[in-house]
Amino acid sequence: MLDRALDGLKPFRSPDLLVGFEGNADAGVFRLSDDLAIVQTVDFFTPIVDDPFTYGRIAAANALSDVYAMGAKPVTAMNIVAFPKEGMDPGILRSILQGGIAILKEAGVSLAGGHSVADQEIKYGMSITGIVHPDRLVRNTGMRPGDCLVLTKPLGTGVINTALKAGCASPESVEAAVKVMTTLNRDASSVMCAVGVHACTDITGFGFIGHLAEMVINSGVNVEIDTEAVPIIPQALEYAAMGMLPGGAYCNKEYRQAMVDADGSISDELEMLLYDPQTSGGLLISVAQDRVDELLKLLDARGVNGSMVGTVKMGTPGKIALR
Repeated sequence: MLDRALDGLKPFRSPDLLVGFEGNADAGVFRLSDDLAIVQTVDFFTPIVDDPFTYGRIAAANALSDVYAMGAKPVTAMNIVAFPKEGMDPGILRSILQGGIAILKEAGVSLAGGHSVADQEIKYGMSITGIVHPDRLVRNTGMRPGDCLVLTKPLGTGVINTALKAGCASPESVEAAVKVMTTLNRDASSVMCAVGVHACTDITGFGFIGHLAEMVINSGVNVEIDTEAVPIIPQALEYAAMGMLPGGAYCNKEYRQAMVDADGSISDELEMLLYDPQTSGGLLISVAQDRVDELLKLLDARGVNGSMVGTVKMGTPGKIALR
């Protein structure tokens, strides 16, 4: 939405702005010196779970994710809060903020302040500032033919959240989705930086295919996805088959389906899960074939269940084959 609003506008751009809003990058990057750049991002949304403390944890982990995706270290956070002025227990807001603080403490990130507004609809999130050496920045461009694609979290949070709102999600599936959404991408980011990778993004609102499409377009390549290798949260396929799909999944498909060549053997529910908008999803990493085993081994050692889900190919740029 912001990209469309900015279309045709020409804001001032310093030569030290290394990454701006072009290319749908995960965060903005500004160079302070030859060996230091700051990484900035902001994200907030309405509640997706019933428990306010859990909601706060999810929102904070989600906001931090963009910094991790760029290989940077988050250092400070600012709260963004919208909350009703009357008619709602202030203790709910306190629990939300406590959830956010708990995740920041886990991440070693300092809360520096924030801003709140009165609103009838609750919204919460954070702006995050991170630091990185300009030469060690990981972007969502740079994929190379022969690269392997590794995904660090299973898909399905959007479907399970939709099933939860409909009152048909099992406690086990909700627990699994919450674990995915509250797990930091810190360890996955640390490992990918140690191994050295060509490109990375995190999977959030545009879904697996939407964020992969940005990488493909920015890198001028095409990819083939092994759909059977894509990790899925338990029961997410079942709920998708029941029609428990968020509206965002259909929007994501409408926007990107022209780029996709889907094998006729792939079920409709599996294909739709690839468009499912995720909250605080995993990292999608493009790594050289001769380093993928090392990456997967180190991820496993840090408790991250990385899955090799596809390869980068030669051929017509901008295509995603689902096999």
